[in-house]
Amino acid sequence: MAQQRALPQSKETLLQSYNKRLKDDIKSIMDNFTEIIKTAKIEDETQVSRATQGEQDNYEMHVRAANIVRAGESLMKLVSDLKQFLILNDFPSVNEAIDQRNQQLRALQEECDRKLITLRDEVSIDLYELEEEYYSSSSSLCEANDLPLCEAYWRLDLDTDTADGLPAPLLASPEPSAGSLQAAAPAHSHASGPGPTEHA
Repeated sequence: MAQQRALPQSKETLLQSYNKRLKDDIKSIMDNFTEIIKTAKIEDETQVSRATQGEQDNYEMHVRAANIVRAGESLMKLVSDLKQFLILNDFPSVNEAIDQRNQQLRALQEECDRKLITLRDEVSIDLYELEEEYYSSSSSLCEANDLPLCEAYWRLDLDTDTADGLPAPLLASPEPSAGSLQAAAPAHSHASGPGPTEHA
């Protein structure tokens, strides 16, 4: 009663109507069932013939059975209405269900976070090992291919000369001396023709 008094007027009226419907339906079922049992009792002969009385009793039983079915359907509808009323207005139960669901979701979130952290650590370790392996292999390859500067320049020069079609020993030969140049000069002047003294 204290709970009902704490409810608003509309909800209290609704609960009273539910209570009245429940009592009416149960009373209808009991009354109709009792009348059916009474009708099934065989009575002494009356002014009405047995065939007519049987038809009347049969019709009355059908009507009362229909009333029982209708009262039962009304009770089922009342149960559905009560469930809806509890779902919409039973805030403590709804809040409790929401809290339970929140706790389940938080536990699931924490589990997912732990798995993600573990996966991140494993990936970081594997990536670090792969980086070490990569850089160590790259540094060893560079050390094997490193050459002194003079030797690298000499090889580059040889490759360029070979590409131009000139033999490397010709380019490597030293320059002609001054004496050879002087010896070649008179021969060149003599071959060119008579000088000015001869012309005179």
